[in-house]
Amino acid sequence: MDAQGRGRADDIDPADQWVLNPSTGEYELRLTPSAPQSAVPGPRRAASRAGAAARATAAKAGGADGAVRNRTAAPETRPAPGREVPPQRRRRGVPEEPLPGRRSRRPVKKKSKAKKAVLWTGGIMAFVVVAAAAGAYLYIEHLNDNITSVSDDGASTGGFSKDKAINILLIGTDKRTGAGNEKYGDKDSPGHADTTILLHVSKDRSNATALSIPRDLIVDIPDCPTQQEDGTQKIIPGETGERFNTSLGQEGRTPSCTARTVTELTGIKPDNFMVADFNAVKTLTTAVGGVEVCLGKNIDDPDSHLKLSEGKHVIAGEQALAFVRTRHSVGFGGDLSRIGLQQQFLSALMRKLKSNDTLSSPSKMIKLAEAGTKALTVDSQLDSIDKLKDLGLELGKLNTKNLTFTTVPVIDNPAEKVKATVVLNKATAPEVFQAIQNDVSFTAVKQQKKEEAAAVAARLKGTKADPSEVRVQVFNGGAPAGSAQETLTWLQTEEGVTKSENAGNAPATLAKTTLEYAPDQADQARRLAAIMGLSGSALKPGKSVTNSQGLPTMTLTLGKDFKGAGVSLTAPTKAPDVEKSTADKVECAK
Repeated sequence: MDAQGRGRADDIDPADQWVLNPSTGEYELRLTPSAPQSAVPGPRRAASRAGAAARATAAKAGGADGAVRNRTAAPETRPAPGREVPPQRRRRGVPEEPLPGRRSRRPVKKKSKAKKAVLWTGGIMAFVVVAAAAGAYLYIEHLNDNITSVSDDGASTGGFSKDKAINILLIGTDKRTGAGNEKYGDKDSPGHADTTILLHVSKDRSNATALSIPRDLIVDIPDCPTQQEDGTQKIIPGETGERFNTSLGQEGRTPSCTARTVTELTGIKPDNFMVADFNAVKTLTTAVGGVEVCLGKNIDDPDSHLKLSEGKHVIAGEQALAFVRTRHSVGFGGDLSRIGLQQQFLSALMRKLKSNDTLSSPSKMIKLAEAGTKALTVDSQLDSIDKLKDLGLELGKLNTKNLTFTTVPVIDNPAEKVKATVVLNKATAPEVFQAIQNDVSFTAVKQQKKEEAAAVAARLKGTKADPSEVRVQVFNGGAPAGSAQETLTWLQTEEGVTKSENAGNAPATLAKTTLEYAPDQADQARRLAAIMGLSGSALKPGKSVTNSQGLPTMTLTLGKDFKGAGVSLTAPTKAPDVEKSTADKVECAK
């Protein structure tokens, strides 16, 4: 009987008759019982050629004879009580059969190549994400290092707020630092406030106004506390009747002094300021791949070095700088004409910044981040990439069609025979400043719900009592000292409101003047509102109080907005009709 037949007859797998010879390190065929083996077999090595040949010979010898024998079932044997017989080892390549009464174990599957690839890729991606996060952090630190900041010297509000209207002062200086800029002349200039824009963004971010301030406007420059390089503070004396552009650079004045001058001029205190030089125009326009501008005629300006034909052009770098500096070849050839050109340029830049072409291009965004952080000098309240990012997110909520560009209304200086400077147009400039102070849009954006506006306006409609029948107590709730008595005297002697009295200081300070009254005093309230120029929103339906005679009376509280007896307190609900343009429209310079 051959080896294979013997294995079949005795329920022994022939493969188990090949055992490892520890002397040779090879497997050998043993037909007699071998010595007991270790319970834990070691790893098998590949059989030698001799062993392989012997197995092949045994397999052939087993032939048909062995197959016939295997058709006869071996007699069933049962183990003795208390003993268990190890199960028969299965042949190589033959699936293991489950033992009676036991569930088979699920075979362990090898991981497919696809799954291995997924796991490997996942590991790589995890590494990439971590590396990218580290890289982003390092890049943000790099951008932070790019930022130049100067002290605001207390001239700002302390920084913009996300839940309030925002006022940012943008200052373009004519300082000639940077490669190639010395050719524009006056290379030793400390830099003036050459182009200044007060950007007001409404509280609800639905609209914004960019107010240009002419550099040749005659203004009063206030005293300016200014931080020096050694950390000490120096007060730079103010001056009256000077050009606005001297609020920066002259006498050691810093951007904070320009901010104070803007507050003095407009009554609006900037939240932050930014300063850009010639390089900013060149690098920012290059970073976004140029901006499109339009000319209504050919321009060849030897002073600014701009030479462009009539029509549309995409400009960047040196050509963009020449465009914003051109004045002799447009309009009347003065600074006011150049302001219009600059507003057109900024509108084009704004459109390009918000376009998909820019926002969807990582390379342009990185270039823009580099250019912006290198080119701008910001105040000390805006000195990190996180703060700039937050400001950018707020400005990003704005639709360009609701960004209005306009200029401080001015007239030629009447004191000059040769017109070189301008002065405020006192008829319209205060209205512009007040509209911005009151967050009134210069576009058609609704500032209030129609129902709410109608209800407020309705308070002023109806019959009005005779002035002699108006009873009112006057409180001072934030107005200058003596305002209550001043108003009382004016009401009694000039307006016939004789049933009025001075109630002293109010228990709380109010930003705006209010008039509270009971429902049966509405006609008196309408009369007093007409006399004082109170708006419907200043009228507060409520309850009356008792005056010194024991009679019901209204309560007038003068707030911080009080300008003096006889000065109307009605804030504009519509922006004044001044020359303006919006950022969504392309206009050709003429």
